[in-house]
Amino acid sequence: MITKGQKINDRYEIIRTIGEGGMANVYLAKDIILDRNVAIKILRGDLAGDEKFVRRFQREALSASSLSHPNIVEMYDVGEDAGTYYIVMEYVEGMTLKQLLKKKGALSLSEAIDIMLQITDGIKEAHDSYIIHRDLKPQNILIQENGEIKITDFGIAMALNSTQLTQTNSVMGSVHYLPPEQASGKGATIKSDIYSMGIMFYELLTGHVPFKGDNAVEIALKHMKSEIPSVRKENESIPQSVENIIIKATAKNPKNRYETAKEMHEDLLTCLNENRLNERKYIFMYPEHDGEEPKQPVALEEVKEEKPISEDDSLLDDDASKNKWIWILASIFIFIVLILVGIFILFPYFTEVPDIEIPNVRGMTVQKAEDTLRKAGFDVKAEVEKVSDETIAEGLVVKTSPAIKRKVKKGTEITLYESQGDTVYTIEDYTGKNYIEIKTILTNQYGLNVLVEKMDIEEGQEYDPQEIIKQDLEVGTRVAKGTKITLYIPNIVDEYPDFVTEQWTLEEIQNFCDEYGVVVTFVPKQTDEFPENSIISQSRAAKTTIVKGATLKIVYAVKYEENAETPEDQDTDTNSDTNDTTTDDNTN
Repeated sequence: MITKGQKINDRYEIIRTIGEGGMANVYLAKDIILDRNVAIKILRGDLAGDEKFVRRFQREALSASSLSHPNIVEMYDVGEDAGTYYIVMEYVEGMTLKQLLKKKGALSLSEAIDIMLQITDGIKEAHDSYIIHRDLKPQNILIQENGEIKITDFGIAMALNSTQLTQTNSVMGSVHYLPPEQASGKGATIKSDIYSMGIMFYELLTGHVPFKGDNAVEIALKHMKSEIPSVRKENESIPQSVENIIIKATAKNPKNRYETAKEMHEDLLTCLNENRLNERKYIFMYPEHDGEEPKQPVALEEVKEEKPISEDDSLLDDDASKNKWIWILASIFIFIVLILVGIFILFPYFTEVPDIEIPNVRGMTVQKAEDTLRKAGFDVKAEVEKVSDETIAEGLVVKTSPAIKRKVKKGTEITLYESQGDTVYTIEDYTGKNYIEIKTILTNQYGLNVLVEKMDIEEGQEYDPQEIIKQDLEVGTRVAKGTKITLYIPNIVDEYPDFVTEQWTLEEIQNFCDEYGVVVTFVPKQTDEFPENSIISQSRAAKTTIVKGATLKIVYAVKYEENAETPEDQDTDTNSDTNDTTTDDNTN
């Protein structure tokens, strides 16, 4: 039982419970060595005695700790303390994507695409490091106030197998995003994560999951057999290019899905381009249920003689009847085996479509590239994508999808990307708009370098905290990819600075507190470990919101003298009060 105030490994002090899962519980804790808040995941006590769970818990945590990406929760430490197995990771303030969906329902198209771009970018990094998440769902996606998302729980789901479909609430939640191959008991691949991302994209746009049922097994069967509902039937304003991403990502047959998370990410980047909005509905290249186990033949029922059998000939007739049916059943079995061998071994050999390499059409005109690809045996998509490129002249081909030099099946449809040259965008007036939405569009669609800075406002002026109040580039300015633009939002919330790291003096802290109406108490501590009058600790954590009238306790160093008493020595409860205050602040 983990309790408030308990220390793990004499370093991580538990503040409160953040969440509970089928395999582990998560707590907010204070790293007393580095003086920072962390999230600590602790393996459930009933699983700590299972060596298989412990090994996987540790191995997967160590593997995920190698990941470093802005959209993946950073892992700091893995260890064991008196039979308690734990993982320490970055503490992210905000809510889960599931909580956001319950609060808002369906998200706007731009919000959903922004979130999916971040998720696919993070998962691409994991897949490049040979790590499969295996349990992607909105409950494992954290979203901060600035719109940045963090993916958590990497690899932990590997310790949950298919026999637990009805055993825990956490797996009941996971089954809504379960790929068909995992539902049928097969292993997970990178394409399993792509399926789960497709289901999440559907939920972001509609506000609900595509498949529901009375139990986990019923939902899993729908993932295996039922066609995913159309998001356009629920919301006609969603372009076909967006629905195509969901259709392709959630294909039952993994061969019909995106090859990589990077490919899905690139599709999201261009799905709102004007020439893609009304593209044709995605059609699967391979049968959706390719790979299903063949049905087993129905066993023949034993035929019984109705006429009475005498005692004298019963044994003889019995043996003859048994031998007869053994030969019949053996013949049927051999015949079925031969048919299956022909279907699964010989038939694909004669009907297999050969793999051929996509020729290099970079720098060609669109017409020449189309002719070259068709001669090589490929189909060419009618709609040509427009992209900016600094090295390829306007009107020439920049790249293809699938990529040049890649080997694919003959007859594969190839998409051409035509260069628009350097200039990609004309700056508009963004004042009064939400900076998260504008930053998403400018960064992901046009490749601009968007900076967001806070700007002081005059007293009496009212703005939304995320509202753009100024921009540094004038309306009408034509810019190229990589151009920097600064968006200014109101500086509304004031926060405590880090008095310790920034080496504030006692006088500066007193002036600061007087200005903001904060009641400060200075507590001297005798020590030779810190320079005299330097700040050792503060009861209000850095970057927490300042509230007028709040109390602040500052512990500072004084020269150590034997037998000398300080207020800290006289008040034995000082440290306890300081810790309690810190805990409450961090909790809030």
